[in-house]
Amino acid sequence: HWPGAWVFLVVMVGLSLSLGVALARRDPGLMNERLSPPIQKNQTAADKVLLSVLLAAIFGWQALMGLDIRFGWSAVPVWVQVIGAAVLLLGIWICYLTMLENSFAAPVVKIQDERGQRVITTGPYSYIRHPMYAGAILFFAGTALLLGSWWGLASVLVFIILLAIRTFIEESTLRTGLRGYDDYAAHVRYRLIPLVW
Repeated sequence: HWPGAWVFLVVMVGLSLSLGVALARRDPGLMNERLSPPIQKNQTAADKVLLSVLLAAIFGWQALMGLDIRFGWSAVPVWVQVIGAAVLLLGIWICYLTMLENSFAAPVVKIQDERGQRVITTGPYSYIRHPMYAGAILFFAGTALLLGSWWGLASVLVFIILLAIRTFIEESTLRTGLRGYDDYAAHVRYRLIPLVW
């Protein structure tokens, strides 16, 4: 008996199919990038390490939430789970808007010279420099609430820390290899949270 998990599966399958088809039609180059392996030859060494840790953390997080529900460690009210579903959807929407705006939103840190990568300054990038990570954090938090796990929600702090570290890895690469990024970073001062950080 885990209604939140069924809702999560329905939402994820439905949105993955619908948004995936829409993205494939609009930007097949980005779709190919998003479906590429998480570890690549031209990816920075630091990102390979961090992404490996992040993927391991995600698997551990999922297992923790399963154990939480199995042994009844958390008692999350239904109305909080509903809020979690809304937060999850908001996170997915922000990630989708980011991909619509940025054809170079690859899952790994690298410079895409072969695709003519340039600095993106419009849409969500006009507010924060890493909107995809902001959307991902909302996704993790919303998922934990929807699934009814306070332990899962507390563990989102790990993802926040890892993604914050990744912003430094990514920006080091972009400042070195992408012309105009320094000017963009000076203009848009916030990394993840508007008016905060």
